[in-house]
Amino acid sequence: MHLRIAIALATALLTQTPPSAPSSHVRTREVEYRQGSTVLKGFIAWNDSVRGKRPGVLVVHEWWGMNQHARNQARRLAEASYVGFALDMYGNGKTTTHPQDAQAFVAEVTKDPAVLAARFNAALDLLKKDPRVDTTRIAAIGYCFGGAVVLGMARSGADLAAVVTFHGALATQSPAQPGKVKPRLLVLAGGADPFVPPEQVEAFKKEMQAAGAHFQVVVYPGAKHGFTNPDAATYGMPQLAYDAAADRESWAAMLQLFREIFP
Repeated sequence: MHLRIAIALATALLTQTPPSAPSSHVRTREVEYRQGSTVLKGFIAWNDSVRGKRPGVLVVHEWWGMNQHARNQARRLAEASYVGFALDMYGNGKTTTHPQDAQAFVAEVTKDPAVLAARFNAALDLLKKDPRVDTTRIAAIGYCFGGAVVLGMARSGADLAAVVTFHGALATQSPAQPGKVKPRLLVLAGGADPFVPPEQVEAFKKEMQAAGAHFQVVVYPGAKHGFTNPDAATYGMPQLAYDAAADRESWAAMLQLFREIFP
């Protein structure tokens, strides 16, 4: 298993288009949309040099909200020739840098699972309407809180090709039922993440095995929570730290999965 992961990672790194090459062709746009009466503010990015329809990827933000980190991931997806859409789970594009506020935001949006799913699906519907997107090839990625969101959608039977989580919560009150999980799952976790301890990772593996899901878990030794976010150390939480190697390797692992499922 470790050898296969190493080979896949090396292949992804060797074949990845250098970010500087297509960046001049990346276009972005702020998008306002709605879920019921709630105004949501997203961010879409695409590569003008790509012809024809291409896969679309939803990006679900950390518990800080739809901030610059989420926008950056949408841009990176565009550089890799996908359409990236960073969605808004909180409403009105609100963000914070304070853990207590972030906790309150999460508590508010998760108190009604139907609202959580509806906000995800509102973004999914918008992405599918984009003329550049192949609606048969849609994936979703999530960070931290966003990782829990995309896994929750996968557990509920969402019709997605792939779901990828970066330092996302894995525990759930609603375990996946056999045959319910449709997308390929890739979980990218930090080996030193106190919010996603080894026992949570093992419980997730058992859950997905019982559900018959097609999944892979990659753990990056020494990586803390938030390892993809260069601003992780600025939030005043010792559990968080950026890890450049884990960020680079996890992104390459995601791209490798996309190459496998999006021919």
